[in-house]
Amino acid sequence: MPRSRASAKKAGSSFERQIADYLRDTLNIREIDRMVKAGALDKGDITNVRDSHDRLIAIECKNTATMSLPQWEREATTEALNYGAHAGVIIHKRRGTAQPQEQWVTMTTETLTKLLQAPPTSGASHI
Repeated sequence: MPRSRASAKKAGSSFERQIADYLRDTLNIREIDRMVKAGALDKGDITNVRDSHDRLIAIECKNTATMSLPQWEREATTEALNYGAHAGVIIHKRRGTAQPQEQWVTMTTETLTKLLQAPPTSGASHI
């Protein structure tokens, strides 16, 4: 029997909570939490996640049986723009495990390089 809309929403909310709690506790950043839903101007599912250079990251969580990576990537990119984030990534459910640290993270290679590159320097020399 397929999921109802209500059970799908409940599974999605539960997955978002699990991922937010895991990131908050692992990174020791109390401000990480589930994002308030913003409709057409959605900013992702998890708030206050930053990379090692303190740049905001938009996170889109997905708990579905069917993967739609191109659609999800477009969604994460749009949400990153809405959020003013440096990049957007997708965390999606890995079947066969409920452990948050074992879920999948998907992004484009371009997003990966954005996350790995250091911010540009100001160019000012210090004498």
